[in-house]
Amino acid sequence: MLTTLAAGIAALAAALAIRRVRGSTAVPAAWWALAACLALAADAGAHWAGWLTAPAAAARVRLGVAALAVCPAMALLGAKRPQHGVWQLIVATLAVVVAMPALSAWLVRPGSLPDVHLLGRGFLLVLAVVGWLNFVATSHGAAATAIAAGQLALLRPFLPGVGTDAALPQPLFDAAGAGFVALGAAAALMRRSAAKVGGTPAPHGPATVADRIDPPFLTLRDTLGAAWALRIAERFDTVATERGWPCRLHFAGLDVGGDPADDSWHRDALRAFKALMHRFVDDAWLARHGWSEPTA
Repeated sequence: MLTTLAAGIAALAAALAIRRVRGSTAVPAAWWALAACLALAADAGAHWAGWLTAPAAAARVRLGVAALAVCPAMALLGAKRPQHGVWQLIVATLAVVVAMPALSAWLVRPGSLPDVHLLGRGFLLVLAVVGWLNFVATSHGAAATAIAAGQLALLRPFLPGVGTDAALPQPLFDAAGAGFVALGAAAALMRRSAAKVGGTPAPHGPATVADRIDPPFLTLRDTLGAAWALRIAERFDTVATERGWPCRLHFAGLDVGGDPADDSWHRDALRAFKALMHRFVDDAWLARHGWSEPTA
């Protein structure tokens, strides 16, 4: 019962996250997260109702849940326009490949446990760790750690070195895992972005180029993770070096040097930054997260 309740809370958080990330390429990942949480809730509910008493059936269903659980992290790895839509076919294919031993056991060897190869077990572990690494250095680091811990607890029967037949059933691990996932999802939903409010006059005067760039950049970092934030920073810095702008975009925001009175490069820098952001978000998303167009 506790597992079902926690999975339901996580599903609600995922549903709310879909609206929060609207206008960005993180929307498919949020949908995958919702699907995974609903599958976990259905799995836990079936156990609570006594419908999954057979070990083989329980293992097959749990492997299906595991296949969906790693999809959000995989979806974020391809979250760049214009290929982010087609990338979801790759994510879906991944889910089918991960769940294939369960399908094989059901169709070919009824009554037997799914035989997950060591490579498949290692792949599940790697994807869970990659999802954690993508967010651990952001303002959602604690939430990402809780979700990763919950995922590992739920995936435990299919991790390297664990016997599936001996691991299932695991009511304590399931309750703890679902609880950690729900806690992390709720914390991520309630956590305010690390970005400063931009686009309005600062106490010291008009908004600077950093005041305009930092809010959307930091919010995107917290939405898509470190991988794409670092890629945007790398591309922006390449352009800045080529054009001689006295600024560099780091993981924590824009670092501006040179003469503070020299704003001749500001419009070009803002235009380049917006072009890079458009690979991941639309104008409505930018407006919601502190972006303001430079004045003439």
